[in-house]
Amino acid sequence: MLSSLMNFLRACWQPCADGLLRRGGSGSDSVGCQDGLLWYKDHGHHINGEFSMAVVQANNLLEDQSQLESGPLSLLESGPYGTFVGIYDGHGGPETSRFICDNLFQHLKVFAAEEKEMSVNVIKKAFQATEEGFLSLVTKQWPVNPQIAAVGSCCLVAVICNSKLYIANLGDSRAVLGRLVRSTGEVLPIQLSSEHNVSIQSVRQEMQSLHPDDSQIVVLKHNVWRVKGLIQISRSIGDVYLKKPEFNREPLYTKFRLREPFSRPILSSEPAVSVHELDPNDQFLIFASDGLWEHLSNQDAVDIVHKHPHSGSARRLVKAAMQEAAKKREMRYSDLKKIDRGVRRHFHDDTTVIVVFLGSSRGSNATGGGSPVLSVRGGGVNLSAKSLAP
Repeated sequence: MLSSLMNFLRACWQPCADGLLRRGGSGSDSVGCQDGLLWYKDHGHHINGEFSMAVVQANNLLEDQSQLESGPLSLLESGPYGTFVGIYDGHGGPETSRFICDNLFQHLKVFAAEEKEMSVNVIKKAFQATEEGFLSLVTKQWPVNPQIAAVGSCCLVAVICNSKLYIANLGDSRAVLGRLVRSTGEVLPIQLSSEHNVSIQSVRQEMQSLHPDDSQIVVLKHNVWRVKGLIQISRSIGDVYLKKPEFNREPLYTKFRLREPFSRPILSSEPAVSVHELDPNDQFLIFASDGLWEHLSNQDAVDIVHKHPHSGSARRLVKAAMQEAAKKREMRYSDLKKIDRGVRRHFHDDTTVIVVFLGSSRGSNATGGGSPVLSVRGGGVNLSAKSLAP
């Protein structure tokens, strides 16, 4: 029995090329390496090209979740086929982001099978089903775990299918395209997602127009704009306490309860969805939670990816952001890496990055026969509270 257990452990934990540990699966493209508070998958292949992923943890429990799915995008053998990317930046806890990671892609496959194609409507229905599913979970858990009503998540999704790129977003994660300018050899950043954060004036104006009778819908608190003085984002999955009045009452913590009752949702779960025809000059896509964009500009991020080999792109971006975070606190990056998770949150947020390189086909010929089926989830670390990053 002992030898069988050791064989099982060896299969699940394999050494990476750099001597670190790798969480194993059935194929090399679906596993990643763990280095202290950093998880990364430097290089892999999806239907439309190559990819790179990295996650650095700051919270005691990782609130970011992420996934890359490549292959069938529906339950039908006839397809459609392509690549799905999801970045889920949770807040208040990990429950919502984990729920999205477990359910949204599955909903998308169901609705794509019903419509026999990929579409904006399929994506919107998948978001709606995920929101409704989490509301159902909150309803069931409310008697024993009422604080789950105050847990939510941003949700950034991309689907590459039939030479089209679909971007759907709730919250303040961001998608940036790197497009080659052939005359100069430069790669320019094109931001593909709009952010739903009330620090942006247009978002504050949108909230005020949606709630004209509430002069306190957006409040400047401690020099930060917040919806009802509580949260910076205006759209999310979860955050049921700001969508359903029956969950904004005792025994929810006082700090989350509003003084005045509300009759309609304060936050929205309606994603902003856009469709882009992929161009031969489109080189790569960067998807990241706001932990990256707090420290790097779109141009900085695109330059880092463009000027280095594909392998390790996401890890390189995370390191550059962490170096900037350390610099802002007048400390060395090597010292920042020694700070415990939990305490680390005072220096930077959980940060997730997925870089997707676009191959020559751009997904136009992605069909079922021989297409690789790939499923990768960004990992966190499971260390004791006193453990340090190396």
